[in-house]
Amino acid sequence: MSKVEEFSNHIKNGYTCKGDFITLGGAMLDGVPVGGEAHVNIALKTLNRHGLIAGATGTGKTKTIQVLSEQLSKNGIPVLMMDIKGDFSGIAMPGIEQSFITERHGKINLPYETKSFPVELMTISKQNGVRLRATVSEFGPVLFSRILDLNDTQGGVVAVIFKYCDDHHLPLLDLKDFKKVLQYITDEGKAEIEKEYGRISTASTGSILRKIIELEQQGAAMFFGELSFDIDDLMRIDKNGNGYVNIIRLTDIQDKPKLFSTFMLSLLAEIYSTMPEQGDAGRPELVIFIDEAHLIFDQASKALQDQIETIVKLIRSKGIGIYFITQNPQDIPAGVLSQLGLKIQHALRAFTANDRKAIKMTSENYPLSDYYKTDEVITQLGIGEAFVTALNEKGIPTPLVATMLRAPMSRMDVLTSQEIDSLISESKLAKKYNEEIDRESAFEILDKKITAAEEQAAKKAEEIAKQKEADRQAKQAPARKTSTRRSTAQNPVVKVLTSATFIRGALGILSKMFKK
Repeated sequence: MSKVEEFSNHIKNGYTCKGDFITLGGAMLDGVPVGGEAHVNIALKTLNRHGLIAGATGTGKTKTIQVLSEQLSKNGIPVLMMDIKGDFSGIAMPGIEQSFITERHGKINLPYETKSFPVELMTISKQNGVRLRATVSEFGPVLFSRILDLNDTQGGVVAVIFKYCDDHHLPLLDLKDFKKVLQYITDEGKAEIEKEYGRISTASTGSILRKIIELEQQGAAMFFGELSFDIDDLMRIDKNGNGYVNIIRLTDIQDKPKLFSTFMLSLLAEIYSTMPEQGDAGRPELVIFIDEAHLIFDQASKALQDQIETIVKLIRSKGIGIYFITQNPQDIPAGVLSQLGLKIQHALRAFTANDRKAIKMTSENYPLSDYYKTDEVITQLGIGEAFVTALNEKGIPTPLVATMLRAPMSRMDVLTSQEIDSLISESKLAKKYNEEIDRESAFEILDKKITAAEEQAAKKAEEIAKQKEADRQAKQAPARKTSTRRSTAQNPVVKVLTSATFIRGALGILSKMFKK
């Protein structure tokens, strides 16, 4: 048996699936596809075991995600794609078969067809699309504190705020609600809070407010609010049995990692809390692709990273697969990396000593192979080629195989602005979620309470002022009368001149003078 035949049998044995599967491409040896039946098949039942797609810029990671999304959708499995670079929307349109595609598929012995897939364009920012929102209440005090990177004392204050709002029926919908409550317990409601829940430090509330303002500056105000997105709307299947590909357009938040981390953590937490346990199901309920995954972890606090790692470990039991896309596997924390079953490694480039060290470390993350020197081949892979290792149906890692990946069936380019507008205008979800709702919540209720208290205080102050003025005038009036009487009595000259005796005497003298 030749080396090629031996290798082909090795791959067929390692990647044979008894149940439903998707095919990524054909196996390669010494840089050449071996053809035949040496296909790289991934069992659908293992796709909730998460995965990694890594490689240098320009090596074909986006097209690999496109291929995976197409194959999942074709099998009736919905997809959620975080599109940071904005180059994934073409999946909504059929591709065009060109000569290089026909040649590629001939080499790997796979048929090729063009096909479009059902797509929903979504957004958490100012971009056009189905608006995704969540309320502050849905986060809860623990998750909200971790997003803000608060210490234990500050987290305790947040817990008191949530408890106070629950006890007094104050809905916390958006950030202005939370800020209003924070203001109220610091000023007007300070005595009320201290009586019910204990003293709260103004230093703590000031720190929390600054953290919220930092989050607002990254655009989070648009994300917090109503109508909250219903996770069930991510699980839709079209009339032809294809799973919807939900694309979240994130091109304008690349420089806002705090917002991205907040959104991702809230989304994963909501999916985890909403979805029922699936056990060992035969296929995933939803597969999530997170492009430029390092943005989640770059500026995330240790508490936030721990929370994401915990959810990644647990969420697969709900039938959810998460796939991280990044340039280097080292961008992903070790605790998360260890949870990833499917690994697709595109080429890495060795330009510096640090690059070579990183390549060596990356190679050590993959199974040993009798057919490849992994650290050498990883630098020689072409565009659309990658090392692949997965889990078989028994959960055992499959052999490492250099793979020529199949070409996407859909358009390998972005939609035009007119196509995007048309897609959104026809969307049922856009009509459902894009209406802004600002019902009465903590902000309005406390605002009315504070205004009423201020009006009552002003009225009371006015009554007190009027009473003081009346009292002052009452005291001044008798004082003037007493002063006049005293003045007359105390002046003897006036008393003599105005007496009856003096007047009669004066008139008598005058009469005698006129008679003479």
